[in-house]
Amino acid sequence: MPFQSQHDDLPARLRHLADLMPGNMREGAGMHEYDGRVADMSPDGVRDALARLGGDPLDDPHDEAHLTAFENALRYELGELQLHRSNPLYHLAELDLSGYDREYAPRADRDAARVAHLAEWPRVVDNAIAALDRMPAPVAEALLGAVRGAADGLPGDLPADVREAALAAHTRLVAHIRQAAEQGPRDAGLGGAELGRLMGSGEAVEVDIADLASRAAAERDRLRARLAEAAGRLAPGREPMEFVRELTRQHPGTGGVLDAARRWTELALEFTAERGLAPHNDGECRVDVSPPSQRWATAMMAWSGPWEADTPSFYFITPPDASWTKEEADEWLEMFSHTTLPAVSVHEVAPGHFSHGRALRRAPGPVRRALHSMTFAEGWAHYVEELCVEEGFGAYAAERLGDPKWTADHYETGVWVEALIRVTRLSVAIGMHSGTMTVEEAAARFAEDTPLQGPAALAEARRATFDPTYGRYTWGKLEILRLRERARERWGDGFSLDRFHRALLDLGSPPLGLIDTALERG
Repeated sequence: MPFQSQHDDLPARLRHLADLMPGNMREGAGMHEYDGRVADMSPDGVRDALARLGGDPLDDPHDEAHLTAFENALRYELGELQLHRSNPLYHLAELDLSGYDREYAPRADRDAARVAHLAEWPRVVDNAIAALDRMPAPVAEALLGAVRGAADGLPGDLPADVREAALAAHTRLVAHIRQAAEQGPRDAGLGGAELGRLMGSGEAVEVDIADLASRAAAERDRLRARLAEAAGRLAPGREPMEFVRELTRQHPGTGGVLDAARRWTELALEFTAERGLAPHNDGECRVDVSPPSQRWATAMMAWSGPWEADTPSFYFITPPDASWTKEEADEWLEMFSHTTLPAVSVHEVAPGHFSHGRALRRAPGPVRRALHSMTFAEGWAHYVEELCVEEGFGAYAAERLGDPKWTADHYETGVWVEALIRVTRLSVAIGMHSGTMTVEEAAARFAEDTPLQGPAALAEARRATFDPTYGRYTWGKLEILRLRERARERWGDGFSLDRFHRALLDLGSPPLGLIDTALERG
């Protein structure tokens, strides 16, 4: 059984954090001593875990600040805001079994870990029901489907007693969430000041929400202008968003999505290595169908973690469900259109998440390998989409594809479309949690500024209720772009993308407020 500690040399402060985030340690860092283990997210369990945080400072001041930021984030979100009492996501994460599907260890070990984890489901659910006494109805409504889906795809060969107890517990949790959806308070807003602290506490920076909203508005205007330019070259005289909605309806069929993603993965990896856009271009990235428990996501990267043997990483693609109508399937496939799939593949693979994962395996010290700022990680992957516009990926791909129907302008158009969705998330999150925007108004904003319409726009708006920091993609990108300009100024003739990217990714996946270290040590 892979439960014995392999990392007795971890600083005690890092161990206390890891114990509170076993899923992050398993899947993000590859610390499989946490296989089969769950965090105690009951009110008492969280209180006790938070009390253990802190301790002696680390020798490296950057790593000390990095570790402190993660401690501060947990103290705020679980200690002051007590989000584990209002947001089922914290408990849903403890049910997640999907990480055992990836081939990081012999199947017998992974199967044993899955059974041990499933045996913990009744305790996880007891803790969740004890904690979730403040659920707003909009949050419960938005996550009810995901909670129901937690039990999808359980293997058929599980021990009957473990499976039966787990499913009975899962049924109790679904009932609890459904009751909150029907009877919970309607206000899901955190408050503007609270959102600012939630975003900034883990990023070692103070966030001025009004300033960030202004930056988001300026970015929206820039992206709309760039989209109009690119779409105008493809269809002169057409209204840009109307034309883009036509483009997104042109996509591979269900059977062709994986093949298309594999071709774009190959091109992205080749281009990244040829142009030196990422520090490390080794490792294997496979494209495959998402595991059943992860099919709520359209696409995702499951990388080989820093503490794992160097096993393949996976770019997972979720095709339409076989039970869906043709109309539903076509709507889903629009997210893999010939125009947007290239940008999605750059984001997920190279120089995006896969390339970042390769750098994390070399990050110096356990803090950088274990603690990953998601704002930086998503900001990096979003930044490189536009980087590849600047570096000519569209023309590179068009030449190699040899398809006259696909041009460099299609890649660029796809990048601006994806970026508009991300910046709209940032504006919507600020608006909804500051009390200036309703869910319906947020859905209308998505429908106006992006190709998303109807249920898709509404789903994006509802996500802000339970994922209030989902504006992290744009925020992270803007900070990396701002740092790059400072690097150009400071390094002068010594600046290169290779130098900048190496210095940045040498920090792992750092809190945004600490990325200046790249300039000092690069």
